[in-house]
Amino acid sequence: MQNDIVKCGLTEKTDSRFVDTIGKEAYVWCEKDWKHDDHEHAHHRAQLTFVEEGYQYFHIDQKIYLVPQYHVIWIPSGKAHRITSEAKTVNLMVFLFKTVFEDDFYQNVHVFAVPPVLKEMLLYASKWNQLIEEDEEQDLFFKAILKSLPNFCKESSYLEIPVPSDVRLIPVCTYINSNFKYSLNADELAEKAQMSVRSLQRIFKNETGITLQKYHQLVRILKSIELIDAGQFTLSQIAYKVGYQSLSAFTSSYQTIMKSKPKVKKVN
Repeated sequence: MQNDIVKCGLTEKTDSRFVDTIGKEAYVWCEKDWKHDDHEHAHHRAQLTFVEEGYQYFHIDQKIYLVPQYHVIWIPSGKAHRITSEAKTVNLMVFLFKTVFEDDFYQNVHVFAVPPVLKEMLLYASKWNQLIEEDEEQDLFFKAILKSLPNFCKESSYLEIPVPSDVRLIPVCTYINSNFKYSLNADELAEKAQMSVRSLQRIFKNETGITLQKYHQLVRILKSIELIDAGQFTLSQIAYKVGYQSLSAFTSSYQTIMKSKPKVKKVN
């Protein structure tokens, strides 16, 4: 139909569900300068997304997953997801699989950094971009990628932002996300949640699995990743913009969350 939206070879209908008219088991869709539509959708293929440039946020099951450059996210078939990003340029490789192996790995969402061997495999696969005809080499190669994913995965749980289901905590999270540069004021946050400081701290930890302070730190570091991706600031400037008083404090916090030191792109 003329008004149907086609993404990665799938045709989206009005209920944000996709109709799969491609017969082959798996294929890849490379997309330069990905355009986001910011609404939830699902499809009956498992999805592996490789972020070649930029970054993306995937909103899935009360969590927000950050997928930076040279990371992948695995999304099981039928899992509803929404995608957002403020990056100027997002280049993606999206692999879609009709069937997967019988392993618990394939039934859950995973985000992890791409090791060199997997990166080379994914980039090599771009030669089959948007190919919907049968190809024996491609079928075998994509099956090898699929089979190897559990071995390559070193799950990055630090790239997940929990979203509380308790509606009283939503104003708290919204405020922290908008004012991450400033120090936390527990009394002010408790007032927004209309509960005592002690109750807020207890309920927030029960709902999200982390403390308010850890949530605040996580938001700051994820915001710093966005600024690093922009390539317009030094690390010292980024540290200040996300609320740290010194580069060393920012570097220490970044390394605690991301398990690696921050590396800034060249300033234009």
